[in-house]
Amino acid sequence: MVRIEIDHGRCVGNAMCVATAPRVFAHNENRQSTVVDPDGDPEGAVLEAAGNCPVSAIRVVDSETGRCLFPRADG
Repeated sequence: MVRIEIDHGRCVGNAMCVATAPRVFAHNENRQSTVVDPDGDPEGAVLEAAGNCPVSAIRVVDSETGRCLFPRADG
């Protein structure tokens, strides 16, 4: 299980995350991404969506261990 954080100060609403993991991400009324169901798509799709964000506004954390899965601290 993962926790997904979106930095709305960075999000420009280009919808790459929505296209990659549509059951996890949606746009809010400000056309910024929001998490609707963190378990809606496979973890791999969530990590791909975070990696595709052009402004690096998505952070993915393992909710059990607290380890940051994206962006990875070890490169």
